[in-house]
Amino acid sequence: MPRFAKILLLLTVTAGLAAPAALAGAPHQVGVCTAVQSGNTLTINCKEAGLGDETQILTTTTATALCINNGGNHPRAVNKASVSSTDTTPVQNGKANIMITLTATFSPDCSPPMTVQFTDVLVFDNTNGYYLEPFSP
Repeated sequence: MPRFAKILLLLTVTAGLAAPAALAGAPHQVGVCTAVQSGNTLTINCKEAGLGDETQILTTTTATALCINNGGNHPRAVNKASVSSTDTTPVQNGKANIMITLTATFSPDCSPPMTVQFTDVLVFDNTNGYYLEPFSP
């Protein structure tokens, strides 16, 4: 095989291997996630870009919800709840606007003057294998 043909073959193979990586994109978080709490519900919004030709992403969100008394203390271990949600978010033009809602339930109820406090909030992009930047609600 002539030298020119070998070089052309090598370039063709290299381009063929690089194409799938180019289609996959370079997923990354845009800005920081925000969280808004209303009672025992926490709504989280995050943005991702660089998602290439993906049609959707799967995220898992986990948190711990504590029932806090009016003295600012967490009185009983039973007044703690682990909450989680797995969500599918559509991707448009390589971008995803992720909105997650977590609702904590307690037994006994966490009713006023007690309040709910969310801690250890983590959002994981299962599709691309990374945690979005941590934040505190």
